[in-house]
Amino acid sequence: MAPEAWSLDPLAVTAILGMAAATYAMRAGGFWIMRWLPMSRGMEAWLRHIPGAVIVSLLAPMVARGGWPEVIGTVVAAAVMRVAGHDLVAIMAGIASVALLRQVL
Repeated sequence: MAPEAWSLDPLAVTAILGMAAATYAMRAGGFWIMRWLPMSRGMEAWLRHIPGAVIVSLLAPMVARGGWPEVIGTVVAAAVMRVAGHDLVAIMAGIASVALLRQVL
């Protein structure tokens, strides 16, 4: 590989460092602000439900655009989650079922 392929443009390095600083500031700032804000029951419930809402917002368009493998994979993942109660196991079962069904159907 040519050495120039690994050279970095100063503007690109500045942009990467700026994005890293902004990301860190958002995370650290959130923890810093939450030190002084009272945690209400509504806020706790909202924070508990965020991961599920993010997963649904990512999966819903895929399932809506997809075919039967995606729909069945979603049902399999939901069933495994209900039985096993473990997120990672449910996601792995859903992904495996979609991959298998795409090969079969």
